[in-house]
Amino acid sequence: MMDYATIAVLAITFLATVIRSTFGFGEALIAVPLLIFFLPIDIAVPLSVLLSVFIALVVVVQDHKKIHLSSAKWLILFALPGIPLGIVILLYANEFWVKIGLGTLLIFYSLYSLLGKSKISLPKDNMFWLFICGFASGVFGGAYGINGPPLVVYGNMRRWSAKHFRATLQAYFLPASLIGIIGYFAKGLLTAEVWKYFLYSLPVTVPAIFLGRYFNHRLKDDSFFKYVYWGLILIGIILVADTFVQ
Repeated sequence: MMDYATIAVLAITFLATVIRSTFGFGEALIAVPLLIFFLPIDIAVPLSVLLSVFIALVVVVQDHKKIHLSSAKWLILFALPGIPLGIVILLYANEFWVKIGLGTLLIFYSLYSLLGKSKISLPKDNMFWLFICGFASGVFGGAYGINGPPLVVYGNMRRWSAKHFRATLQAYFLPASLIGIIGYFAKGLLTAEVWKYFLYSLPVTVPAIFLGRYFNHRLKDDSFFKYVYWGLILIGIILVADTFVQ
């Protein structure tokens, strides 16, 4: 019989996976803060990344025809030089002001995108914006594991549908998460305990992926990014609030 902690881990995994599969990103900000109430952080974080790889792989297989491969390729390549800068920010910058600044930026940009009438529209891939958004995603990811917001900006400018947005982001996250897994393996963090919780989580993760896909395919494209930007506002609020509770 499963203990209380394991049941809680499965419930958190299910919720986070539905969010990731519906919108294409955001599960780490749900999963990790909740998982560490029940698991040590050196188990919670590798578990979250293992699940991220699995979710991305399933979605890529499911919807590979909806992936904008060229966009994903350039976003990944331009993210690589941004990751070290993000790590430097994480190690040396004042955490209080970085979180305040990042959270405030997310809130105000999202409100501007929701309320503003003048928006950039890209009929095809643009190398300048691919670099800006890809590099920013690397910086955000290296600093706090928040790759998603700059990718949201690019997807919105390209007017991707909800289906294409979800699939293309998984093509971005799959190699990025795999790199993380290699790092955890090299550091000996993929322990038997991590694999145990990962295997326990699969029976709830798989149906959650399909449920999220169901929700994603029923979201109207013109309202999809409104939900996404409200999600970014919530992320911004969490980042700002987190600075005052530590």
